[in-house]
Amino acid sequence: MFVPVVNSENRPLMPTTPSRAKRWIKSGKATPFWKKGVFCVRLNVEPSNTNYQPIAVGIDPGSKREAFTVKSQAHTYLNVQTHAVNWVKDHVEVRRNMRRARRFRNTPCRQNRANRLVNKNRIPPSTLSRWQWKLRIAKWLIKMFPVSVFVVEDIKARTWKNGRKWNVAFSPLEVGKCWFYSELKSIAHLETRTGNDTYEMRQALGLKKSKQKLSNKFEAHCVDSWVLAFLYVGGHLIPDNTALIEVIPLEFHRRQLHRLQHSAGHVRPRYGGTLSAGFKRGSIVKHSKYGFCYVGGWQESPTKKDPNRKTVSLHNLQTGRRITQNAIVSDIKFLAFNSWRVGGFNR
Repeated sequence: MFVPVVNSENRPLMPTTPSRAKRWIKSGKATPFWKKGVFCVRLNVEPSNTNYQPIAVGIDPGSKREAFTVKSQAHTYLNVQTHAVNWVKDHVEVRRNMRRARRFRNTPCRQNRANRLVNKNRIPPSTLSRWQWKLRIAKWLIKMFPVSVFVVEDIKARTWKNGRKWNVAFSPLEVGKCWFYSELKSIAHLETRTGNDTYEMRQALGLKKSKQKLSNKFEAHCVDSWVLAFLYVGGHLIPDNTALIEVIPLEFHRRQLHRLQHSAGHVRPRYGGTLSAGFKRGSIVKHSKYGFCYVGGWQESPTKKDPNRKTVSLHNLQTGRRITQNAIVSDIKFLAFNSWRVGGFNR
């Protein structure tokens, strides 16, 4: 494993070895910090060398799992496997059903607005969220590594059914892909490869791909992202680093007027939201008792001394399991905003 390095202005430099980073920290030449699950160092002095080697990021999109590999000709610096964002479509459907139910009950509500999206370029919410998630990971990587190029496996939408063709512009997959490519081009150079290119190179290198698509092994998806990066920078024929980190996005429930089903007494309590007693949900915090964790939901816990008392739920940074539901706000120290959790390293 290599350690990402940034200068005093947070501009990425070439990564270094863990032993050298440890010497820098011990001598005061560098300060350690974490970048959303990845250990990095920040130089406190001017770097002795500012030469850069071409670094490619291979991106292998997928429906449930996706892979990213940061690689140069000499080393493989980081392998990332992420869970795809696949819940937005269901959330939009629930929102639609709740709105229709309120109107069916003659609940006071606004009048129907005219369709403001007619004749406008619009990406469906579920498609946009999927490609925005890939873009967030790409921007996270360029803040740690001096990336030269993104190499993406170009996916093709099915534009025929029952022997009948239609325009590819109607495919949400094609629309989202083109949007993602345009955003990547504004960051760094972009190259695309077909699935056949990846397959042929993987066969030529003698690499095998696992059929267990939901596993967190290198052979499941990162082998393809490694091959994509290899197609640009070349180098060693066998992956020198098969360790990977698993990144899972946090699922937030937006604020709703009430729950779908009322509780006893026909009461419909509040539900959802992205703020918990002043903390943005998902934020990394430090608790005086439970240590480092991230913020979940909150609830009102009034007492005689404090009728406005609120408690916050705290969750484990790696597993996502709830640690406590009754954390007091005064015992929590905010550290950083966050929207995903790192499931840990897998070798």
